[in-house]
Amino acid sequence: MSKTIGFIGLGTMGSPMAENILTAGHDLRVFDLDRDAMNRLKEKGAIATESPAEASRNADVVITMLPSGSNVEAALFGQNGAAEAMDEHVLYIDMSTILPADSDRIQQQLHARGIAMVDAPVGRSSRHAEQGKLLIMVGGEEAHVERARPLLDKLGDTIVHCGPSGAGERMKIVNNYMSIALNVLTAESLTMAEQCGLDPEQARQVMLGTVAGQGHMGTTYPAKVLEDDLTPGFMVNLAHKDLGLALEMATQLNTPSLMGSVARAAYENARAQGHGRQDWTAVYACMRDAANSTHTAQGGG
Repeated sequence: MSKTIGFIGLGTMGSPMAENILTAGHDLRVFDLDRDAMNRLKEKGAIATESPAEASRNADVVITMLPSGSNVEAALFGQNGAAEAMDEHVLYIDMSTILPADSDRIQQQLHARGIAMVDAPVGRSSRHAEQGKLLIMVGGEEAHVERARPLLDKLGDTIVHCGPSGAGERMKIVNNYMSIALNVLTAESLTMAEQCGLDPEQARQVMLGTVAGQGHMGTTYPAKVLEDDLTPGFMVNLAHKDLGLALEMATQLNTPSLMGSVARAAYENARAQGHGRQDWTAVYACMRDAANSTHTAQGGG
């Protein structure tokens, strides 16, 4: 069944997402400060509007895809903001990646107006956005998520309901934290390979055959620490020793090793906490215990 969709934010990801909604047969009203982006969609059948409020008026669903929490709040609650044009029948979907505290505040303000909201930030690339194959991490009440799902299915091939309102944003930030930090470690490792005379492509192929390239999430963690099994497959002490060798070589080669230095401090802490002869995934157990202790000391549940 065709719906009227208001879409605010037509950047690198938003434009192809909006186009997929249009291709699915929905009536689409768009707004962006970039008039060229609006006009490109207008040529394909969308209605270009003059404000977030105009894009949202009488819409069944309103979607925002914006760079920051302040941008989302301005689009909703600023002059000619979308919220003033939305009623209790609309479903609001924020697909931006923003601070969870901002998302929580927005949800509370909309809830006070009787407006249903889900947060649904996306993973993968602009190419996946074009293909309608995004991974979408959704937070919100089950009923609201189910209302959103038929539309989200036009934008992604993997829809994950992560929990209550704000859970999608939290999952996205955890995911990005890992992937963005791993990018730096990958760059350091390949630089080290080159500087010691190795072929970086051969180094990449070797690492694809080990945990280095395959990742802990799919190898060591589900077999060890996530099963509460810390019997050593590779001991913390050995990881600490081998990382020390790599850092010494990095010093000799004068190559960057910022990530490695921080990681060694984590292994040193795990050893100090008595985990030295346990599996190297015990660094997670060590950090989890420390975080839980801090949370309890601060009066958390």
